[in-house]
Amino acid sequence: MTQITRAEVFDVRFPTSLELDGSDAMHVDADYSAAYVVLHTDSDICGYGMTFTIGRGNELCVSAAERIAERLIGWDIEDMVDDMGPIYRHAKSDHQLRWLGPDKGVVHLALAAVMNAVWDLVARLENLPVWELLATMTPAQLVRASDFTYITDAITPKEALELLEKQVPTREFRIRQLQSSGYPCYTTSPGWLGYSDEKMLASAQRAVDAGFQHIKLKVGANLQDDRRRCALVRDLIGPARHLMIDANQMWDVDQAIEWTNSLAEFNPLWVEEPTAPDDALGHATISRAVAPAGVATGEHAHNRVLFKQLFQARAIDFAQIDACRLGGINEILPVLFMAAKFGVPVCPHAGGVGLCELVQHLSFFDFIAVSGTREDRVIEYVEHLHEHFTDPVNIVNASYRPTGQPGYSARMKPRSVQTYSYPDGTYWISAERRRCWYLRLVLRPHAGSPAMSRTCSGTTPPRRRSLRHCLWATAP
Repeated sequence: MTQITRAEVFDVRFPTSLELDGSDAMHVDADYSAAYVVLHTDSDICGYGMTFTIGRGNELCVSAAERIAERLIGWDIEDMVDDMGPIYRHAKSDHQLRWLGPDKGVVHLALAAVMNAVWDLVARLENLPVWELLATMTPAQLVRASDFTYITDAITPKEALELLEKQVPTREFRIRQLQSSGYPCYTTSPGWLGYSDEKMLASAQRAVDAGFQHIKLKVGANLQDDRRRCALVRDLIGPARHLMIDANQMWDVDQAIEWTNSLAEFNPLWVEEPTAPDDALGHATISRAVAPAGVATGEHAHNRVLFKQLFQARAIDFAQIDACRLGGINEILPVLFMAAKFGVPVCPHAGGVGLCELVQHLSFFDFIAVSGTREDRVIEYVEHLHEHFTDPVNIVNASYRPTGQPGYSARMKPRSVQTYSYPDGTYWISAERRRCWYLRLVLRPHAGSPAMSRTCSGTTPPRRRSLRHCLWATAP
């Protein structure tokens, strides 16, 4: 028997704010980060998982993941694939921790990190990538693994079972399709809001040259800037390719309608996160008012219940599941089932560290065993940080190609963990030394001035761009 013997959780942060990678109207200086979980066993196999954050506060997810992972020590995982439900229910059953949610917030993010490591561990024991593990599970096994709590008014286990059984006879055919041509993706890499027009256009040209048919831009800070940037990119990519826009929750409902319709001439395929992520009825109002542009959301949909409401209200045209926002695969499965029942394409969010590696498995499985189609479906792709993973994504002709390595593709390289662990990783120690050097040699001679007195007291932060080289902004 193979048992979980101990868990380690690392606070890993990458200084993406230096180049404004990941910048949008809501998040101007993100340092892409992960609460990174390693589950050790009494064998030589470990499980690796993570949840995604953007810097400060990552330590809260780390602490919560430590508490949840402790509950799994001693758990026997041999032959667990037949019923993945009990360990999920046990991981989330600490009622005092659940009071801090339930099914949302820091604790739910931490649950995702731990359960991602559990699924990675089981897949490694089965010597299969997670997408193939899921694609070879029986409909009954998949239903047993799924969390149907609070959503049976939208889909029942029986309905999910029937949906899955319809796809079983043709699973092998779609596996061969996937292996021969991959799964289409779109790129957000040109669209970060902090990029100059020149950098945006150069990145968009690289995407076009690489065969991408879908490009997404961040919007929502300034309408005239958005119109200029959309015009530039639409002119570069031509009328045949798809342009998407992403507001990252910046607008009220009426403002979202007005702003999106002001960009309608650029023919956006969808507007993403146009308002508060919890506002299902607001999204429904926006969807009716901005058509034919679609509405996409889900990366901040904190649980399956909110997805249920979005589907029932016909509020979204594209469902953007997130491998680290929902509570792991056990909660993602019923969202995929609901999306198939309601006829909403699933286009996963993957704009952060490790998310591309994870969500590819979910879309592969959805194509093989749930929806049975790749039509109107794309996975998000961003260019950065893949070098830190032992099984990075493989993009060929603007398509994800399925990995054959066992696990969930979540394992980070040990050197990357050592370098970027916060605050004691070698990168962050060096960054703090450079920050202190700058304070001592550059700012200190001016410490007597009123402006510098305010800066040193913390009431007026120094200008970000002028000090970026000393890494002020990347020392949370």
